[in-house]
Amino acid sequence: MGGVCLGISSIKFSIDANFSLAIIFILIAAILDALDGRLARLLKGTSEFGKELDSLTDFVSFGIAPAFILYFWELNKYGKLGWAITLIYSVCCVLRLARFNLTKIEVNNNWKSNFFEGVPAPAGGLLILMPLIFELTNINIGLNIKSITPYFTVFIAVLLVSKIPTLSLKKISVSPKTTIFILLAVGIIFISLLDYTFETLLIFGFFYLMSIPISYFIYNRKINKKSLETSEDEHEDVL
Repeated sequence: MGGVCLGISSIKFSIDANFSLAIIFILIAAILDALDGRLARLLKGTSEFGKELDSLTDFVSFGIAPAFILYFWELNKYGKLGWAITLIYSVCCVLRLARFNLTKIEVNNNWKSNFFEGVPAPAGGLLILMPLIFELTNINIGLNIKSITPYFTVFIAVLLVSKIPTLSLKKISVSPKTTIFILLAVGIIFISLLDYTFETLLIFGFFYLMSIPISYFIYNRKINKKSLETSEDEHEDVL
């Protein structure tokens, strides 16, 4: 429910041209989205109602709000085309969420839990804001980033509904020996977000995009390995 309020509030701030606060609200919604499922499992409060509510929240916070932020910032200058791009992204996001709700992973393919099919909605919601985030930083590379906004938005929309595997890391086991380093990294990221919010978001967005080809390679490698093991088992059964 907090995520819904944050998403709707970010739209209000974008109407007021307060784009910095609008992005920060989307960021907080993404952090809440990353924590709510884990907290529900920890408290043994998971339910089908919660699952559906989570998807509806994601659509508001990452399917509608970021698209409206971009529209009021830049896409409205393109007239009907800008509005069409806004709708395209929102439609792709809701299709991606509907597909996610229907995705079921077989027990013998449990390793697939570490991969999403396409870019997840929270990541997509932050990625399409990268041109605006870049404008809010003090970085100057001599390029008009605003001009790529329509193309970049459509590109991220396609990634949402694509079947390209992206890293999930939901069930990655962490060694107790590395816990201190993970906590240190979390602390550094938190401090960076406080002091250099938009620069940190821009770096994370860039590295996330770079991770997509890597996750595709890892996924296909695991698929080939699984197929090889299956064929060997069948061969042994025949013998």
